[in-house]
Amino acid sequence: MLQFLNRCSRGRGAWLLMALTAFLLELTALYFQHIMLLQPCVMCIYERVALFGILGASLLGAIAPRSPLRYLAIAVWIYSAWKGVQLAWAHTMLQLNPSPFNTCDFFVNFPSWLPLDKWLPAVFAASGDCSERQWQFMSLEMPQWLVGIFAAYLVIAVLVLISQFVKPKRRDLFGRKFLYISLLSMAPLWRHFYIRFKRSVNPNEHLIPCKIW
Repeated sequence: MLQFLNRCSRGRGAWLLMALTAFLLELTALYFQHIMLLQPCVMCIYERVALFGILGASLLGAIAPRSPLRYLAIAVWIYSAWKGVQLAWAHTMLQLNPSPFNTCDFFVNFPSWLPLDKWLPAVFAASGDCSERQWQFMSLEMPQWLVGIFAAYLVIAVLVLISQFVKPKRRDLFGRKFLYISLLSMAPLWRHFYIRFKRSVNPNEHLIPCKIW
């Protein structure tokens, strides 16, 4: 399995597939917000940022998957997934154990050099209550689903990191052995064409057939 993950991490397709999953999750969050009119809270926005971190790591890895840039992408992936697990777990605890003394902030707190809520308020502005339960599927709240999603991202990321220290096996399907066998199996055919060519050049020359094997 580790060798398989190593090969996948060196290909662009696996990174783009992960980017697609993160992008679809972001679209789902925006659907909940703007179509179903569920108000995102501060923790929701932070979880959304963590998911954008995974999306960014995927695109970073897809740029040059066979270069050392892949290791930076894996590091960003692990960090974003770990922060996502922490945020989703804290959010779950707020909903399962509501308390007036344990609440989240009213406004998101982005760095002054990266005010995402000011640049893209439709995506990063918070207006909901973290302890309010607005959506449920299969008896699980949205933060509980996010715990599982981020945990899955994290487990896969750690396995991919471990696989970087495993030397992948080189496939021999189209390697030297296959080439040698193919050439040897075609030797009688090449001999036939050679005899036909010699006869066409010099029809008076009689070639004595000989056995190769």
